[in-house]
Amino acid sequence: MTTVAKLLQPVESDLENLLSDLRTLIGAGHPILQAAAEHLFSAGGKRLRPGIVLLLARALDPIGELSARHRRLAEITEMIHTASLVHDDVVDEADTRRGVPTVHSRFNSRVAVLAGDFLFAQSSWHLANLDDLEVVKLLSRVIMDLAEGEIRQGLYRYDTGQSLETYIEKSYCKTASLIANSARAAGVLSDLPADQLDRLHRFGRQLGLAFQVVDDILDFTASDAQLGKPAASDLASGTLTAPVLFAMEEQPALAGLIEREFSQSGDLDQALALVRSSRGIQRSRAMAEEMAREAGACLSFLPVGSARDALLDLPDFVLSRLY
Repeated sequence: MTTVAKLLQPVESDLENLLSDLRTLIGAGHPILQAAAEHLFSAGGKRLRPGIVLLLARALDPIGELSARHRRLAEITEMIHTASLVHDDVVDEADTRRGVPTVHSRFNSRVAVLAGDFLFAQSSWHLANLDDLEVVKLLSRVIMDLAEGEIRQGLYRYDTGQSLETYIEKSYCKTASLIANSARAAGVLSDLPADQLDRLHRFGRQLGLAFQVVDDILDFTASDAQLGKPAASDLASGTLTAPVLFAMEEQPALAGLIEREFSQSGDLDQALALVRSSRGIQRSRAMAEEMAREAGACLSFLPVGSARDALLDLPDFVLSRLY
């Protein structure tokens, strides 16, 4: 199976430089916050989001060069993503991420919240210094979307009346907005026309949504070890994803179990069995495949080259996690 490292090979050295630059950018003067950020940046991770920005930048340049502004945009993208993970881990009370202790479990929740705020503030500062108002608007929107997505997820816990559209909007805010808006921002810095900017945004939106739907399917089909967390943890905490929403259409009894918040012995196991015996997973997979197909189609205007090839392989990579 193709790995993220193989997909990002055209920008491998760029990503190594990015990590080095990030350590410099977070700066000294805040020892605990710097230690928390260092802990995150050394924790591994796929670097997929900044990788997409770097691939787009190289694909869009006539001679495949990478401008300093595109480098900085990729760094800002990773800062925003990392900051959101710190806050998510506090909200989810997660003890580990990528196999290492989370910031709040290594330090405490107060430090974790401040470390996330610190990274958001740093990203905003460097974003402003790009001196491009359109890019500032795009990435500022991402930070708003991340908060809105987390709030929506909390508001809709155990809510069986929510629609598939509500789920997609929440998933866009939490997962796809950063990919969509950073992809568009890369195009803005490359002076693309409006129609191509729209296609870059659509690419990021559909790719991010496909990624989230696949994650939500894996919550029911993968093992605890593969997930790095207990299987079906989203359902157990009242987060209703595509497989559950589709399953409820076939299995009305599922809604009753969710509405009483799995308060009786065996409720969660019964709910899992209902989801797995329905067509919920199958329908979710079909939805992810359609989103991934649309994402790839958006990039047909890119010039031929290794960066373009890597970007066009991304939708299939996202889907390959299911098999």
